[in-house]
Amino acid sequence: MDTKSNLDEKKAGFQNEDISHRLGHIASNLARVRSFFNSAFKKGVEVVIDETEWFIEWTAAEIEPEQAEELVNMQVQLVRWQLNLDNILLDDTRREEVARVAEAYSQKVLNMSGLVDSVA
Repeated sequence: MDTKSNLDEKKAGFQNEDISHRLGHIASNLARVRSFFNSAFKKGVEVVIDETEWFIEWTAAEIEPEQAEELVNMQVQLVRWQLNLDNILLDDTRREEVARVAEAYSQKVLNMSGLVDSVA
């Protein structure tokens, strides 16, 4: 199976979920980005950032404009991290800062999802 059909399959499965759960997946991925930055696991960072960018793209058009704007801003930051990944991973201070930002993004998206409220 080629990469395009894998991506199409992933997209179809992802879009079958409701918006709250899609946002939950994005939040979870952002927490994984934090974890991978903390451990300086480059390949993990690359894979999860790529997936998260797709998840945001497939979700943003279907949510409130203000929330979509926040997600797209996060997506832009993810691209910046990708472009500077080697430098970030070599600098402990910068890596820790990026991990903190990823954690904050994760919490923000989790709150957006409403999943925390539905569990409580």
